[in-house]
Parts: sequence; structure tokens; C-alpha cells
Amino acid sequence: MSIKTLLAAGLTLATLTAGTAQADQVKIGIAAEPYPPFASLDSSGTWVGWEIEVIDAVCAAAELDCVLTPVAWDGIIPSLTGQQIDAIMASMSITEERLKTIDFSDAYYNTPAVIVADKSMDIAPTPEGLDGKIIGIQASTIHQAYAQEYFKGAEIRVYQTQDEANQDLFAGRIDATQADSIAMADFVGTEAGACCEIKGAVADDPAVLGRGVGAGLRKGDEALAAKINTGIAKILADGTHAEITARYFAASIY
Repeated sequence: MSIKTLLAAGLTLATLTAGTAQADQVKIGIAAEPYPPFASLDSSGTWVGWEIEVIDAVCAAAELDCVLTPVAWDGIIPSLTGQQIDAIMASMSITEERLKTIDFSDAYYNTPAVIVADKSMDIAPTPEGLDGKIIGIQASTIHQAYAQEYFKGAEIRVYQTQDEANQDLFAGRIDATQADSIAMADFVGTEAGACCEIKGAVADDPAVLGRGVGAGLRKGDEALAAKINTGIAKILADGTHAEITARYFAASIY
């Protein structure tokens, strides 16, 4: 075999090896906006939180080389379908509407949606209780879809982040907000959220609120779905999921 042939063979092998390494790397899309206690930046600029630890655990269990890739929430599904990221793990609920565009892994957590308002306000988490009220909702979420479906007698103000809605709730510019129970429990436990309390969970509607939170995947990406499902199953079975949860919450959120 000539030196030229050996060099060509070596380049081909190097190309194939590099392709394999790249194929094993998975870009996990997370929301660029903070969503404590699930995901937020610490003082050093590192992403921390319950969901960040779960992502690390799932990827390790599935033997995937994952890279966190922050994306603005309202562009996270287009980033997936446009192949800028390979999966979404950003507290995205599995809904029939989203399943028209993307696939999902198995669920890795599930919590109710709640209404939060000032402690002095007599508000029930029902259409009647919120009639005539101003509700702040994060854009492109199950909560926006739910509020528009059920709270037709209320004025709905849409925010790009839940933090912005929380700030307006604290400032008295809105009467209430609807969001995930765990995220709102974290908010009312802060100094800014001490004004407010959880008024209760809204009536469940799986068609709108979904069937728990899973990893969003491109349609037909069965190989990655299988690996992520394997990772989720492993951390649930070996206690890792419960161990991570215990560091953040008083009870299981699965």
C-alpha cells in the first residue's frame, strides 16, 4: 500500500471517528430565562437547579454527551425543529397541541398548575373566582392556553417570562398569576413573594395542561427518544431522581 493510500485511509478513519464523536454529543435546549428552582444561573454564571441536575443524571445514565444550550423560550421549539438543538428539557409539558409538531420522551415530573394572588385578596382558582380580575401569564405556555380557554371573564396580560409576571404581581399591577405549583411555592417563599400566597390548583384538564413534563424531541428521532427514556427509567429505578428531588422539595414531584 502506497503512502498516499495510507494517508487517504487515515483521513477517512479520522473523519469517521470525528463523525461518531459528534453524533454522541446532544445539545439539550433549556430556557434562557431563569425558572427557579428548576433552572437558573448562580453568581458564577453556572446553570443550577433541580432540572439541571436531572438533565445531568439522565444523560449520564443514558451515556450521552450532553451540552446545555440556552434558548429563548418562545423560540425553543423552532430551534428544535430547525436542528439548532437536539432535545428540549425545560419544564415543557406534554400536550396534544405540541405533539402535532414534536415528539416527547416519557415524563420525568408532573405538578399541578396554581393561582397565586395577594394574601389580602379573596380569589378562588376558578372561572367565577377570577371573573373581572387581571391575570398575568407567561407567553407560549400551557398556562396561557388554559387561561384563554377557561378565564374568559378575566383580563389576561401576557409576559415573556414568569419573573416579569411575578414582579407585576408584587407591584400590584395584576391581581393574580397562574403557573407551576413548585415554581410558585419557591416565589412566595422569597421576600418579594411574601405578599402573596397560592390560592389553590386550577381544575385539571390534561388536554390543555398536558400529561407531565418530558423531553421534547424532533419527530421521528426514535433513537434519541429511546436513550433518554432509558436514562429517565434508570434514575427513577436507582433512586437518583428521588435523591435530587429531596435536595429541593419536601415531597416527590414525579
